[in-house]
Amino acid sequence: MLDHVTLRVSDYERSKAFYTTALAPLDYSVMAAFEHEGAKIAGFGWTGPDGRQKVDWWIVQLLAGAGADAVSGPTHLALTARDRARVDAFHAAAIAAGGRDNGPPGLRPHYHQHYYGAFARDPDGNNIEAVCHAPVTKSP
Repeated sequence: MLDHVTLRVSDYERSKAFYTTALAPLDYSVMAAFEHEGAKIAGFGWTGPDGRQKVDWWIVQLLAGAGADAVSGPTHLALTARDRARVDAFHAAAIAAGGRDNGPPGLRPHYHQHYYGAFARDPDGNNIEAVCHAPVTKSP
């Protein structure tokens, strides 16, 4: 079970704008933004069906004197999408926000029969994926 992930970024504003746009189709939004101990930090999260808010995605840019020249990456992170349309929307939003295509939306049967995912590289080269594991349901 994933609790949260933190990615180090080189340009806080650029990355914050990228993730605000790219994650919106997955119902993520900025829920926290602050500076702390030499770092700019933004937390992205979602609101569950019970109304509880959960921040599980963080970006951090270290400021001068705090190791600002060190950015990790590339990192791979997969986020669950509720349906295939949201996988498609994530990919389109990520590309529109300045991301680079790293695999268009589609089935990846080498993982399993219903694995539907899309991949985009963020401004620092991290590989971000949206994936839906549900089979396609047929309308009656």
